[in-house]
Amino acid sequence: MKIVLVADGRSNITRNWIECISGKDVEINLVSTFPCEKPEKVREMVVLAVAFSRFAGGQVSLNGNRTSRKGLRKIMARIRGMLLNTRYRLGPFTIPLYRSQYMKFVKTVRPDVVHALRIPFEGMLASFTPAAFPLVISTWGNDLTLHARGSCRMASWTRKALQRADGVMADASRDLNLAKEWGIRTGVPTLVVPGNGGLDLAYFQQMKEELSCGTQCFNPHKYQVVNPRGFRPGSVHQEVFFKAVPAMLKEIPEIQFLCPAMQGQKVAERWVRELGIEQQVVLLPYLPQSELWYLYNSSDVYISLSSHDGTPNTFLEALACGCFPVVGDIVSLREWIEDGKTGKLIDPLDVEQASKAVVSALRDKTLRENAKALNWMMLEEKADRKKVRAKVMAFYKKVAAN
Repeated sequence: MKIVLVADGRSNITRNWIECISGKDVEINLVSTFPCEKPEKVREMVVLAVAFSRFAGGQVSLNGNRTSRKGLRKIMARIRGMLLNTRYRLGPFTIPLYRSQYMKFVKTVRPDVVHALRIPFEGMLASFTPAAFPLVISTWGNDLTLHARGSCRMASWTRKALQRADGVMADASRDLNLAKEWGIRTGVPTLVVPGNGGLDLAYFQQMKEELSCGTQCFNPHKYQVVNPRGFRPGSVHQEVFFKAVPAMLKEIPEIQFLCPAMQGQKVAERWVRELGIEQQVVLLPYLPQSELWYLYNSSDVYISLSSHDGTPNTFLEALACGCFPVVGDIVSLREWIEDGKTGKLIDPLDVEQASKAVVSALRDKTLRENAKALNWMMLEEKADRKKVRAKVMAFYKKVAAN
């Protein structure tokens, strides 16, 4: 089967998806909406930098290392909120500029299926897919709960993308229900699978066994809480997390907080300084996945205070590494967590709830151990990459045959 992916070629999600669907029976081609190197398993690639993505703060090379200019990244971090609003207002105007290049690429490759890995702005660009080529669109995370409502034009292009789709995938059942409200046609095939193409659980099991024989990172005598979500304006509430830290430390002083993707972020540095928690909070740089998984394996609790999300990839990876999840009480995550049994669901805007949830989880080792086993069984059922690939390939064939 010949497939064209429309995706951010830099991202771990795209690379994981390529790993998921790659095989002797598949030829993968890529329309990347961000400048990047061509992934190894991609045959043909074109870069169409919609919505000003050419000016993004960084890109990821094939070995997973970021090659961004640090000065530019710092500037982008300071104006992140303003930049997001600008993309909402002006980004849609750039999409038609790439129509002819996109259509030329698709017509040249002549795929069996085109698959846009999310709606803004990949699915919007993919709405130009000629009718002769079936189009699958993935919606995940905050595509419909946040980005689609960012501006009138974002809403209009979201509807246009979903109305064009011949198949829709989501990483949460909630998004399929929302997609119906945003215009998918009656009878269009749908599928719920992890947005990253699932996890190689055999690898995670092997990694855990190897790490259990070695030394733990940082201080093994402290509890470790990992917060890997970085800064996502409007969806992840890091201000609540930082404000909750002093209360957690008052109850359990022996906690170390690990915060990837926050090193050099002025807002994070200010919170840490003003709250007097410099000794307990480690602001880390962007890390490749292998190093993130190392942190998860050495951590007791994963925390993500999000009010707009699907099924975060960091969430699935943390579960695979044995972390106990404390996350926002949102519909998509209720599909994965039984509150008080396999994790904690809390109001992501409530500082006191965040503090109490983490403290109670750290004080209850039995709860964490039981949750670890239950969550692993759930991952085997719903997120194993081999099972996900079988579902996805069957879905592609169904869409292509319609």
